[in-house]
Amino acid sequence: MGDPDLLEMVEQEGRRNSKEFIYSVDTSDSLRSAETCFLIDEERMFQKRAQSKDSIFFRDGVRQIDFVLSYVDDIKKDAELKAERRKEFEQNLRKTGLELEIEDKRDSEDGRTYFVKIHAPWEVLVTYAEVLGIKMPVKESDIPRTENSPLRYMLGPVRLPQEVKFPRPEYFTAQFSRHRQELFLIEDEATFFPSSSRNRIVYYILSRCPFGVEDGKKRFGIDRLLTSNTYSSAYPLHDGQYWKPAEPPSTVNERYTLYQNWARFSYFYKEQPLDLIKDYFGEKIGIYFVFLGFYTEMLLIAAVVGLACLIYGILLMDSNQTSIDICDPEIGGQLIMCPLCDQVCDYWRLNSTCLISKLSHLFDNESTVFFAIFMGIWVTLFLEFWKQRQARLEYEWDLVDFEEEQQQLQLRPEFEAMCKHRKMNPVTKELEPYMPLWNRIPWYFLSGATVTFWMALVVSSMVAVIVYRLSVFATFASFMESEATLQHVKVYFTPQLATSLSGSCLNFIVILILNFFYEKISAWITKMEIPRTYQEYESSLTLKMFLFQFVNYYSSCFYVAFFKGKFVGYPGKYTYLFNVWRSEECDPGGCLIELTTQMTIVMTGKQIFGNIKEAIYPLVFNWWRRRKARTNSEKLYSRWEQDHDLETFGQLGLFYEYLETVIQFGFVTLFVASFPLAPLLALLNNIIEIRVDAWKLTTQYRRPVAAKAHSIGVWQDILYGMAVVSVATNAFIVAFTSDIIPRLVYYYAYSTNITHPLKGYVNNSLSVFLIADFPNHTAPSEKREFTTCRYRDYRNPPEDKDKYIHNMQFWHVLAARMTFIIVMEHVVFLVKFLLAWMIPDVPKDVEERLKREKLMTVKILHDFELKKLKENLGINSDLFSKQVMMEESKVQLAKSTI
Repeated sequence: MGDPDLLEMVEQEGRRNSKEFIYSVDTSDSLRSAETCFLIDEERMFQKRAQSKDSIFFRDGVRQIDFVLSYVDDIKKDAELKAERRKEFEQNLRKTGLELEIEDKRDSEDGRTYFVKIHAPWEVLVTYAEVLGIKMPVKESDIPRTENSPLRYMLGPVRLPQEVKFPRPEYFTAQFSRHRQELFLIEDEATFFPSSSRNRIVYYILSRCPFGVEDGKKRFGIDRLLTSNTYSSAYPLHDGQYWKPAEPPSTVNERYTLYQNWARFSYFYKEQPLDLIKDYFGEKIGIYFVFLGFYTEMLLIAAVVGLACLIYGILLMDSNQTSIDICDPEIGGQLIMCPLCDQVCDYWRLNSTCLISKLSHLFDNESTVFFAIFMGIWVTLFLEFWKQRQARLEYEWDLVDFEEEQQQLQLRPEFEAMCKHRKMNPVTKELEPYMPLWNRIPWYFLSGATVTFWMALVVSSMVAVIVYRLSVFATFASFMESEATLQHVKVYFTPQLATSLSGSCLNFIVILILNFFYEKISAWITKMEIPRTYQEYESSLTLKMFLFQFVNYYSSCFYVAFFKGKFVGYPGKYTYLFNVWRSEECDPGGCLIELTTQMTIVMTGKQIFGNIKEAIYPLVFNWWRRRKARTNSEKLYSRWEQDHDLETFGQLGLFYEYLETVIQFGFVTLFVASFPLAPLLALLNNIIEIRVDAWKLTTQYRRPVAAKAHSIGVWQDILYGMAVVSVATNAFIVAFTSDIIPRLVYYYAYSTNITHPLKGYVNNSLSVFLIADFPNHTAPSEKREFTTCRYRDYRNPPEDKDKYIHNMQFWHVLAARMTFIIVMEHVVFLVKFLLAWMIPDVPKDVEERLKREKLMTVKILHDFELKKLKENLGINSDLFSKQVMMEESKVQLAKSTI
C-alpha cells in the first residue's frame, strides 16, 4: 500500500487535510509518492464509508475510541499559538503511549470541526491502572448477595431482571499491578477494563500532559487548553445509540440497556440498575442516584404518615368545635371584628371566615403535634440508615480503601496562571505555585460582601412583597365590598386569601429571578477567589449557593411562621411598617393556613419549574445545535459527531442536582408541621426527577468522565445541620404559628363546659375594643350602631382599669408555648441520640463480609506469591521452605489482625 516511512511521516505531521499531503521526497520519486498518497487517501475514504455511523472504533475496526478532542481552525491572531499548542500536546500524548487518529474537517458534518480520536492500548491501561490504584477482580466471590427475603415476593413487580440489576458477578478484588497480571481474571484484554475505567485513565493522562513552556512556566492539562479555546471540547464516547442494541464489532451497548431499563418514564415504579449506572458513569454519579433513590424510598414512609394526618383532619373537619362556633350565625355571625386596615376597610363578621377556619383545621389539629415529632425522628432514621447504606455501598463498589480522587486535588489552571510565587511541597518535595494569603484577602472581602449584599437583597425583596400585600389588601377589600357581583364569592375567596395567593405567587417569581442572577454572580466570585484545587472551588461555591438559596427559598416561610401577626399591636395602637403600612394580622384561626399556602406555591412551583427546565433546556439546545451542524447531509454523521452535538454535563452538573435535593429536603423537614403533604409532593417529584435525570444523562448529555467518590461529601454535613434546625422550627411552628397550644390551655384551665370543653374558645380568644377609642385617622368613616369590635389577642377589656394590657391568660399561653418547645426539643433530641447510638454506622453483615474479603484477598495473594516463589527458586528446597514459613506467618498475622 505504500512506503512505511512515508506513512510514519504523515502520522507525525498530522492530517490537516486528508486529501492533500506535501511530501519531501526526491524529484525522481515524486510520481511514486503522489500515487501512494492517492492510494492512502482512497483507502481511508473507503474505510470511512465502510464504517457504521455508530462505530466506536478507529478506522481499523479494532482499536476502541476512549476519548475524543475537537477543535475548529481559528483565524484570529492567536491561531498559530493554538496550533503549536495542539501539535505539542498531541506529540506528548503519543509519547505517553496513547494512540491518536485525526478526522479531517472536510469529513465532519459542519465542514469546520477536526476530531482527534484517542485510544489507550493495553500497556497504557495497565500502567495507569496501577498508578490510580484501580481494583480489579482476582477471584469470583463465594459470599452470596444480600437478599431482602421477607419482601422479595411482594416487591416482584418493581424488580429488574437479574442480568440488568447485576450485570457482572461479584469478585474478590485487589489493586491492579502490571507485574502480577497473571493474578487477575484477564479473559480478554479489550474488555478487561470497563469503559468508565478506560476514560478515567485517559482523562488522567490528558489532565497532566504538557503542551509547552509559556512565560517561563511549564503549561499542562486539557482543562487549560479548553479554557483558552485551543480545543473546543473533550469527552468520552457513549457506547452507541440509546434506542437500539449494539452492532458488530461492538458486543455490548450499556447505554441502550440503561435507557430501556432506567431512563424510560414507563419504568417509574422500577428499581434502579445501580451497578450498571456505576459501571457506565462512574462511582460519583452512581452514588448520587443511590442517594436520591434511598431518599425517595424513605419519603414513602413520611408521605403515608402525612397523608394519614391529612385524612384525620378531613374526617374531623365538620366536628371541629372551633369551626362550628365560627360558622354558627348565632355565635360567629354575632361577633363584629375590628377593621383589618385603616379607614378603607370596614367592620366584618367572624362567620365570613367559615371556610378558611375549616381548611385551617385540616392542618392545624392534634395530629400536627404527632407529625412534627414523627418527622424529627424520621429525619434521624433517614440519616442513620443512609450511613449504613453508604457503608454497604463502599463494600459492594470496592470503595473501602478509597483515597480522595487525585483529580479533585489537582491544581486548577487558573490558580497556576495567577501565581507568581513558588513554595516547596513538604510531601512531594517539589516546587508548586503558591499564593500568599495577603493576595487573597481582598477577594475574600469582596466575596463576603457580595454574598451579604445578595442575602440583604433577598430580605429586601421579601419586605417589598410584604409592602405589596399590605398595599393591595385594602384594594381587594374595598373592591370586593363595592362590587355587588362579588358578594357571593366572598364566602370562598376573601380579601385575605386573595392577598395571600397573589403575594405567594409574586414571591415565587422574585425567588426565581434572584436565583438566576445569583448563580452567575456566585460562580464569578468563586473564580475571583482563585481556589487552589477543584475541591476547594466546589466547597467554596457550595457554601455560597447554599447560604443564598436557604435565605432565598425559606425567608418568606420564616416570616409567615414566626413574624407575621406577632407584633401587630391592637386597635388604636397598631404597629406600622415604615410608619405607613399597618402590620399584617393573622386570620382568627391563625397563620398556619397561610404558611401552608406559601409552602405549597413555592415548593410545588420550584419542583415543576425545575423539572421542565431540566427536560426542555437540553432538548431544545441539542435540536438547535444539530440543526446548525447538518450542513453536509451526505456526509457520515459519526458517533463522535453525534456526541459532540449533545449538551455538556459539566463539572458542576452533580453540584446543582445535590443542591436541588437539599433545598427540597429543607421544605420536607423545616416547615413540615404546617404542611403534612410536603413529603408526598417531594415523593412524587423525586419519582419524576430520577427518570428525568436518567433520561437527560442517557440521551441528551455527552457522557461524563467517570470519577470516584465514596460519599455525598459536604452535603451530608448540611443535611445533619438542617435536621437539627428542623426540630426547633417545627417546635416553634406548633407553639406559635398553630392554634393548638391556646386551645389546650383553654381546654384544661379556662373551660367551664364539661360536655363540650372547647365550646366558647372562639369568644375567649377574642379581646374587646371600644370603637370610641379609635383614633380619627384609622376608624372607618361611617358610623355604626354597635359600640365594640373584637380582635385576636389576650388583653383586658375597655372597662378594666388597665385596659388593653395583656391579661393573665396571655402569660399562661406564653408559658405553655415555651414549655412545649422545651419538652418537644428535649424529647426529640433524646430519641435522636438514642437512635444514633443504637444504629451502627456499618451493618454487622457488611463487617463480616469485609473481614471475609480481606482474608480471602490475603490468601489469594499469598498463594500467588508462593507459586511464583516456587517457580523462581526451583530445586533450592531449603530456601523455599524458609520462604514458605515466612509467607505463612504473614497470613496468620493477617488472620489475627482481621
